[in-house]
Amino acid sequence: MGKEESPQVTRRTTRSSASSTPNSHNLAESSLPSNLQAMTLDDLTFGDEPISFEDLISSFPGRRIQVHELIGLMGPLNSPMIPLFVYGGASTGKTSVVLQVFRHLNRPFVYSSCRTCYSPRILFESILNQLLLHRKDAGNGYSSAKRCEKPSDFVNLLREALLTVVSNLKGDLGKSSLKKKGGRVKGKMVYLVIDNLELLRQWDKSATVLPFLFKLYDILNVPEVGFVFISSTSPDTYYLDTGYVEPIPVYFPAYTEDHLREIFMRNQANPKLYSSFLDLVLRPLSRITRRVDELSAAFSPLFKKYCEPLSDMRVAPSEEMKRRLFSHLQPHIMPSLNEVFRVSSKPSSEGKVNKEKAKRKGIVQRFGVSPPFDELEFHMSTSAKYLLISAFLASRNPATLDASMFDSTGGSDNRKRKRKSSEKAIDNKEMAEQELLMKGPGTFPMERLLAIFQCITSVAEYSLEEEDQATNGLAVDSGDSGLMSDVLLQLSSLCNANFISKGGSCPLEGSTRYRSTVSEDMALKVARSLKFPLSKYLYRN
Repeated sequence: MGKEESPQVTRRTTRSSASSTPNSHNLAESSLPSNLQAMTLDDLTFGDEPISFEDLISSFPGRRIQVHELIGLMGPLNSPMIPLFVYGGASTGKTSVVLQVFRHLNRPFVYSSCRTCYSPRILFESILNQLLLHRKDAGNGYSSAKRCEKPSDFVNLLREALLTVVSNLKGDLGKSSLKKKGGRVKGKMVYLVIDNLELLRQWDKSATVLPFLFKLYDILNVPEVGFVFISSTSPDTYYLDTGYVEPIPVYFPAYTEDHLREIFMRNQANPKLYSSFLDLVLRPLSRITRRVDELSAAFSPLFKKYCEPLSDMRVAPSEEMKRRLFSHLQPHIMPSLNEVFRVSSKPSSEGKVNKEKAKRKGIVQRFGVSPPFDELEFHMSTSAKYLLISAFLASRNPATLDASMFDSTGGSDNRKRKRKSSEKAIDNKEMAEQELLMKGPGTFPMERLLAIFQCITSVAEYSLEEEDQATNGLAVDSGDSGLMSDVLLQLSSLCNANFISKGGSCPLEGSTRYRSTVSEDMALKVARSLKFPLSKYLYRN
C-alpha cells in the first residue's frame, strides 16, 4: 500500500526484464545455465490467472466507477477503441486499476513506464521487445531485439510487430506453450499502455515525442491496437493543436476518508486495534494529504508508538485501554503532521517547543492568564505556512518589485538611508497607504505564487543550514523534494479553508487568479511561528 499505486500487484516478467540494466553481479550469474522458457503470447497478459469482477471491485475501494468506465470504454471483445487518457493525483490507484482490469479481461497488452524508460530510444525498444517476445539475457548480451532511435523507424517496426502479433492472435494459439491456468489470451486486440506520461515533458525531445505518441493511433491505422495513457496531470497540460484524435479522459479523484479507512484496514492482523489507531490519526493527517504512500509512511512509526504500552498485540482494546494508548500517542501526532510532506524539521527542538507550550498552558489554566497573542490557534503544516505567506506577499506587493525583493541572495534589504522627510512627503505617504487600504489585496496568478514560494523556502532552507553549521559545525543536506512537494494540494486546502480566494480568469492571460484573504496580523503570526522575516519582504510606501 505504500507504493505509487495501491494495492500492491505482482510485476510481469516482460516488464521488468525489458527495463533491467545488467550489473557485475548479474553478469557473474549469467554464466550459469538458465531455465527460462521462451516467451509466448501468454506473456502479454497480466497475472497467473484472470480475476473475477467481484474480486476486482473489492480490491480497490472507491474505484467502482472508474472500473466500470474503463471496462465500458474498452468495449466487448475485439472491438476497436479510441485512445484513453487515465489521469489523477499520485497514489490514487491509476496504474494498479488499469493492470487489474486487463487481468480481469485477460487481454494482451504492452506496458512501458516513462519513469524507467527515460529516453525515446529506451521507450521505443521496450515496446518492441515485448511485442517481439524478446527477453534480454546473457545469450543476446542484454541487447534489444531492434535498435530504434528515430520515430520514423519506430513506426515501421511497430506496425510490423503489431501485425505479426495480431495475425498470431487470430490464428491457432494451441501451438504456444500454455503456462497459465487461465488458458489462452482472449481476442485479437493488443493494447499499448504508457505510464507516467508527465515525466516525458522533461525529456530533451519532448516537443516532438509527445505529439508523436498522441498521433500514433492515426499514423498506424491498425484497428486492432488500443492506446492507454496514464498521467498524474490533466489532459489540459498536454494540449497540442496538431489535429490528432483526442483521448477519452478517465479521472481518478483523491480517496475520501472512508475509502482510506477501507484501504488501510485490509490485511490487518488485529482489525480492532488498528481501527482504534485510525480513529486517532486518520482524520488529522487526511486533511493534509490523501496520498496512500505518504499516509502509509506516516502511519508506520505512529502505529509502533501506539502499540508500545501493549504486551500482547492480539488483544482487543477496551475503552480504558484506548484512552491510555491515546495519551501515549498524542505527543507524537503533532510533529508527524509536518513529516507527512518530508519537510525537514528538528525533533529535539519540536519536543522542547511542545513542552514549553504545555507548561504555558498549565500556567494559563492555573492563574487564568490570557494566552499569548502570537500563538496560532490552529495547526498548519510548514509548507502550507510558507504558501500562505507567499500568497500574502503576492497580494500586498506590486508584481513589478518581485525581482528586487527576491534576488539570488534571498531578497533585497529594504533598509534605506534614513533622511528627514518633509511634511508633504508624509502626507503623500499617508494618502497612499489609505488608498492601498481601500483597494484591498490584489490578485495574482499561480505562476507568481509558486515563484515567490520557491524563493522564500530556499531562503529558509539556507538559513537553517547556516544555523546548523554554526551550532554543530556540520552541513545539513536539504532535499529538493522538501517544501515543494504537493504544493497544489496545499493551495487547494488553503482555498477550501478561505485563507486564499479564487477569482476569475484574466481575459489576457487566460489563467485563474488568486487573492489572499488573511490580515497582516495573521500573516505576522504565521511568519513568527516559522521565524521568517516577513516585514523584510513587505513593500512599504
